[in-house]
Amino acid sequence: MKFSELGLNDSILEAIGYMGFEDATPIQEQAIPLILDNKDLIACAQTGTGKTAAFILPVLNKICDQGSNGINTLVVCPTRELALQIDKEIQGFSYFAGADSFPVYGGGEGSDWDKQKNALTSGADIIVATPGKLLSHLSMGYVDLSNLKHFILDEADRMLDMGFHEDIAKIISYLPKKRQNLMFSATMAPKIRQLVKKTMVDPLEIDIALAKPAEGVLQAAYCVFDDQKDAVIKSLIQDKPECTSIIIFTSTKKKVNTIAKALKGNGYEVRGVSSDLVQKDREEAIRRFRSRKTRVVVATDVLARGIDIKDINLVINYDVPNDAADYVHRVGRTARADTTGIALTMISPSDMFRFKRIEELIDTEVFKVPVPKEFGPAPAWNPNAKGDKRGYGGGGGGKKKFYRKKK
Repeated sequence: MKFSELGLNDSILEAIGYMGFEDATPIQEQAIPLILDNKDLIACAQTGTGKTAAFILPVLNKICDQGSNGINTLVVCPTRELALQIDKEIQGFSYFAGADSFPVYGGGEGSDWDKQKNALTSGADIIVATPGKLLSHLSMGYVDLSNLKHFILDEADRMLDMGFHEDIAKIISYLPKKRQNLMFSATMAPKIRQLVKKTMVDPLEIDIALAKPAEGVLQAAYCVFDDQKDAVIKSLIQDKPECTSIIIFTSTKKKVNTIAKALKGNGYEVRGVSSDLVQKDREEAIRRFRSRKTRVVVATDVLARGIDIKDINLVINYDVPNDAADYVHRVGRTARADTTGIALTMISPSDMFRFKRIEELIDTEVFKVPVPKEFGPAPAWNPNAKGDKRGYGGGGGGKKKFYRKKK
């Protein structure tokens, strides 16, 4: 369906056209008319499906038509990176709409507080905020949300996983009772249902291709021992000079710098990005990555949901994520907007059972690439394996035997 068929006004359509969009994605096609009709909505959609535009476009449309008196819309999301990304998209879409927005998040410099306070008190049309920093401002008593029309929770499941349930409840206590509530989430866990009951009024529900990577992602995996990962990844990057934008995901921030250090000195720039970096350094690392000055970024799952960079060629999972749904978000960094990309996963024996659960979630058996013999004997694919003891099988050749702990 074309955006021109969704009931959006000319100013919004002009902005959409200026940004090069013409056809709406499924989540946009279904959500935009409902939001324009002032319905409460909960939408499940994977990353990379255009869900930010699905809630921003109809909100901007209403601001164009009805005007705004103070803060019109509050978008709450889990991370600084996502807040900045949403704000950037709003600025693009609102170019011809006459609406303004401002991101409110922690981790910045002291002067950021004054800028955020000014935006909150002067009444920016749209505020995009992380829970903790927003509550800090709300507790000071100078934020007026009495004219709020739209309350949006983006990445709701991630916020609850990060322990923001009480913060969200406190934020809601500051809002006017009469408002439109929109919740966007990648999964529909029971705790999401509980939050819906407390927050929304007779919400409609949209479920778009939940928990499946985009069709353009070529997925493959390597069964390796932990001490083989660095060498295999170096070889993969070296053999793919056409991949100029690569993200390597690891499950813990402790590993980020270790992996980045192991990959440096191979003729391309590598940067580690985690919550241990101060905000200024994180933003600089992402800027260099976006401008292709940095070829490889090593990051935690925080970046999986909080960054939107076009044309990422290759995603490598250094280890299998603990949460099966996080695999979808990591993989979703590539093959965005109907493009193609590659997603490769390093699977150690202790991670095989978890990866099997991922395959069940996405309803796909991911091809296991034989490990080249020069890397030595590699473990065979065995979802029932335990531990990471050295055995044989897989691409390394040798006897197909895998040692397991005795019961």
